[in-house]
Amino acid sequence: MKQSLFNAPRTFKGGIHPPDYKESTEGNSIQMYMDPKMDLVFPMVQHIGAPCKPLVKKGDYVLRGQKIGEPQGFVSSPIHSSVSGKVKDVKPMLHTNGTKVMSVIIENDHEYKEIEGMHKVHDYKNMTNEQILALIREAGIVGMGGAGFPAHVKLSPPPDKKIDSIIVNGAECEPFLSSDFRLLIEEPKKVIEGLKIILQMFPEAKGYIAIENNKPTALSVMQELTAAEERIEVVTLQTKYPQGGEKQLINAVTGREVPSGGLPADAGCIVHNADTIVAIYRAVLEGRPLMRRIVTLAGGALKKSATFKVRLGTNVSELIDAAGGLTCTPSKVICGGPMMGTALFSLDVPVVKGTSGVLLFDESQDFIANESACIRCGKCIAACPIHLMPMMLNQAALERDWDTFAKLHGMDCMECGSCAYICPAKRHLTQTFKAGKRIVAEQRKKAAAAKPAGGK
Repeated sequence: MKQSLFNAPRTFKGGIHPPDYKESTEGNSIQMYMDPKMDLVFPMVQHIGAPCKPLVKKGDYVLRGQKIGEPQGFVSSPIHSSVSGKVKDVKPMLHTNGTKVMSVIIENDHEYKEIEGMHKVHDYKNMTNEQILALIREAGIVGMGGAGFPAHVKLSPPPDKKIDSIIVNGAECEPFLSSDFRLLIEEPKKVIEGLKIILQMFPEAKGYIAIENNKPTALSVMQELTAAEERIEVVTLQTKYPQGGEKQLINAVTGREVPSGGLPADAGCIVHNADTIVAIYRAVLEGRPLMRRIVTLAGGALKKSATFKVRLGTNVSELIDAAGGLTCTPSKVICGGPMMGTALFSLDVPVVKGTSGVLLFDESQDFIANESACIRCGKCIAACPIHLMPMMLNQAALERDWDTFAKLHGMDCMECGSCAYICPAKRHLTQTFKAGKRIVAEQRKKAAAAKPAGGK
C-alpha cells in the first residue's frame, strides 16, 4: 500500500469541530427510489451561471435522457428529463433556494422510454480533451457538493494555468450527510475510473482522493483499490469543518494557498466532488446524462433516516414518505447540511442536482439561539478557515459601511458558518455576510454598467 506524504491526517489552519451526527446515517445503504409517483419538476436553474431556456412546451412528449433545458452561456449546464412522459406545464415553480424558478413539469408515464444513443461507451483514451469536454458539457454535469459549478468550466483552465493536482473531494464534512460516504464504499470503482478520465486530460497531473478520518471504511476501500495506481493517492484528512471547502482542501492536500479572489487553477488544482466524478464516469463510459442524485434524509422529526438514489425532479415530500414519514411537525427543514444548507418553508420542492440531503429537525434540534452583544473574545477569528476578521466584518455590515466591508475582504467569505457556530454571543455573523456580499456585488455591477465604453 502506498504511503501518504504525511504521517498524520492532513488539515488546514482554522475551522471548527462540530459533532458530525453521522451515526444515524452512515450505516444506511443506498436505497433505490427510481419510480416517483408525483409529477416531476425540473427547474431551469440547477447550476451557477446563466439559467437554461426551456426546450419543450406544454403537451410535448419527452423521453428519458432528452435535453429539456438549453444552456444560455459558457457558464451554464443543460438539463435532461429523468423520465418519459407528457409535459404538463412550463411555468415558475418553487425551488430549494426559496424562490420561484421557470420549470418544466412532467407527468411520469412510468415507461422510462429513452432517447436514441443512450448507453454508448466512449473510448476516452483515444479521445481529445475537446471531445471529452463536449461529452461532460452535454451530459449536464455540475458540482454536486452543493455549489453547482458546471464541471466542463472547471476542466477548461486558462492555457497559462498548469494543472498538476486533481483532487476528489470525499471529505463530506457537513454534519448528518453521508451520501458521498455511501457512494465511496458502494461504487468505488466508478470514482477511480472517473478520476482516470480526468487524469487522461491532464497527463502531468496526479490524482488525490481525499477522505476524512471519520470514514475509515471508505479510506480502506479506496487504498486497497488504488494500491497499484501510480498516479492516484488516497489522502487521509483530519475530521474538521469545513475540510471539504475547495480552498481548505487544496491547502490540506498540497500545502498551497489559493490567492484572494483566485480560483483553484491558480494553485494548479482542480477539485471535484466524489459524486461529480461518478457522473463523469457515467457520461463517458455509460452514455448517460446527469439524471439522478444520492440524497441523505435525517433529523429528529423523521421516523428513520435513509439514503436514496433518486431521479432528478422527484418531490421531496415523496422521499419523506418513502423513508417512513414524520414523527412530528419539523421545527426546521434544511436542504443540504446544517452549516451551509438552505432553510425550506415548504416540502413541495424538487430534488435538483445540488440536493445532497434534506434534514428535518424537531424542537430538540433547534440550534439557532438569540444573539447578544459581541464580547470581543476573538474565537471567530481563530475559527475562520480563510483568516478573515468576522467581528469587524459584522460591524461594517450592520453599519452598512460597504467600503470597509470590501476592504476587509468580505467578498472572500465562503459562508461556511464556522464563525457563527463558535461565537459564544451567538452573533448571526454568516447571515450579515451573505447580505453584505450580495449588496457589494450589486454595487459593483451597477458601477461597471455605468462606466463609459472603453472604461474611461
